[in-house]
Amino acid sequence: MDGAVVGVVLVVVAALLVLRGGMRVVNQVERGVVFRWGKALPGYRQPGITFLIPFADRMRKMNVQVVTMPVPTQEGITKDNVSVKVDAVVYFRVTDPVRAAIEVQDYVFAVGQVAQSSLRSIIGKSDLDDLLTDRERLHEGLALMIDSPAAEWGIHIDRVEIKDVQLPESLKRSMSRQAEAERERRARVITADGEFQAAQQLANASRIMSDTPEAMQLRLLQTVVEVAAEKNSTLVMPFPVELLRYFDRATKRLDQEVEKNDRELTGADAVDGPAALRAGIEQIAAVADKFAPTAGITPPEGTAPEIAASESPASESPASESAVPEITAPRESASERAGSGDRP
Repeated sequence: MDGAVVGVVLVVVAALLVLRGGMRVVNQVERGVVFRWGKALPGYRQPGITFLIPFADRMRKMNVQVVTMPVPTQEGITKDNVSVKVDAVVYFRVTDPVRAAIEVQDYVFAVGQVAQSSLRSIIGKSDLDDLLTDRERLHEGLALMIDSPAAEWGIHIDRVEIKDVQLPESLKRSMSRQAEAERERRARVITADGEFQAAQQLANASRIMSDTPEAMQLRLLQTVVEVAAEKNSTLVMPFPVELLRYFDRATKRLDQEVEKNDRELTGADAVDGPAALRAGIEQIAAVADKFAPTAGITPPEGTAPEIAASESPASESPASESAVPEITAPRESASERAGSGDRP
């Protein structure tokens, strides 16, 4: 009897030891892949307590959390021949623990290598402006390129992001000058637009003031008040606007009179040129007769009549234009001119 009890106890202890050796605990963030006699079972063990057959089963735990893996800096040449250095980060997780344990030896290392090669490829296919401004599209392209081989390993790529783009120093200086020039251009355009709008408003104001002279007078008084408000000891009164308008009107009338006289003189010469010439010669002769007794000069007799008689209308003779008397002064010889300098 005692031997039977001892045997039962030994059997129970052996069973407990066997159960203890085959019992495993799977954490919440893990999934268990069981290999029985080296062959993977179709399913995987859920979190909690699971039992394995001693000496026959072996379990590999796969983490299903999202893995954040930085991609080392990759140097490449962009599509527009600019040398840049780009680094990124990849977010992925295991969706099929059995395939992740069977299809690839080290899925973390494999994803890292695919990410580096895809990053270099995307650099060569993109322009520099796309790397700097259009990163969302590049992120989607990178995720698609990495997710294609990773899906066969039971890995899902959640997101890929480019962290930093390192540019050469010479290119940075060039871009800085370009940005500075662009800001200067915008500033000049804004200044010119402001001046244009101010000129338009001033032109509108000047038209309104020209239509209403009282507005100009009020503006003048307002300017005087503004100057006097500065507590100056001297107040300078501007030139009266009405006087300026008077001079303006007088100048316009004078210009009109001059134009009218020019038109009249031009018309008289065109109609009867010889008659106007005769009138001018008679006036000169009259003035000479008036001042001849005073100066002691006796004009030659018959000067004016002879001149008047010698002239004829242009229609009578073609030589009438040459009827004007020609006055020729006596020429002095060279010796007389030389001797005249010694005379008192």
